Formats: sequence, C-alpha cells, structure tokens
Amino acid sequence: MKNFSLLIVAVLITVTTAVAQIKTPVKWTVASKKLNNKEAVVFIKATIENGWHIYGQNVPNGGPISTSFTFKTSKDYSLNGGTLSNIKAKTKYEDVFKMNVPYFTQEVVFQQKVKLNSNKATTVNGVVEFMACDKTECLPPDEYNFSVTIK
Repeated sequence: MKNFSLLIVAVLITVTTAVAQIKTPVKWTVASKKLNNKEAVVFIKATIENGWHIYGQNVPNGGPISTSFTFKTSKDYSLNGGTLSNIKAKTKYEDVFKMNVPYFTQEVVFQQKVKLNSNKATTVNGVVEFMACDKTECLPPDEYNFSVTIK
C-alpha cells in the first residue's frame, strides 16, 4: 500500500510539472557590428517556432501587443533612427481583433543603428516587448532583456 501511494504521488508530480511547463516559442539572440569609429549596428534576432508568430512593430490601436524596443539611455551612445526589421511583416485579418495585423514567422532580424560617443567598448542594453501566438492561443506579452558590447 505504501508503494502504491508513492507511485500515485510520483505520477501526480510528473503530470503537474508537465502541465506547468512554460512555453517559449520565441528565442532571441543579439549581436553587433561596428561600422566605423562613430557608428555601429545592433542586431536583435527572433527565431520563432513553426506554427507560431510574433506581431509587427506597427499594430493598429485595439490590436495585439506590437513588438517594441526600448533602449537604456547612455552617455556612451545615442540611437540613430528607429529599429527596423530585415523583412517586411506579413499581414492577416484576425477575427479576435477585427482588423488586419502585421506579423512575423520563422525568423526576423531587427536592426538599430547607434552613434558611438567614445572610442572605448560600449555596452548597449535594452528590452524587447512582444506577443507570441499560434492558431489556438496567444501567450501573455513577454519581454526579453538584451545586452551587447561593441568593441
């Protein structure tokens, strides 16, 4: 009887753990390239699992959370323009929002030019906020904190 009770507890723990696993359909990586002594580009890459998507940067009001970037201010650099994607977002009509929304699948690389204010190594820190969905569910908005050093 004692062994049976332990088996039941073990099964319950396994099932609870499997159900409680956090889905992470988007993986982020960051890199940089120094263009010259005064300018560099920060690359923020999203790799998205098959069947999932993230929303574009220009979602109309009343729609899902758009992908957005916030960079920590620093005396070592300043942003040069806005954050751009390497590909154009696809667009589709979503009944739940009653509108066309831009989205990315598989992979997208966002690029942010920065003006360097010194010749020393410069660290760029920021946060990307995004929302991932598939055909059956949308995960709550999420954030990815990034940091990259430009040498």
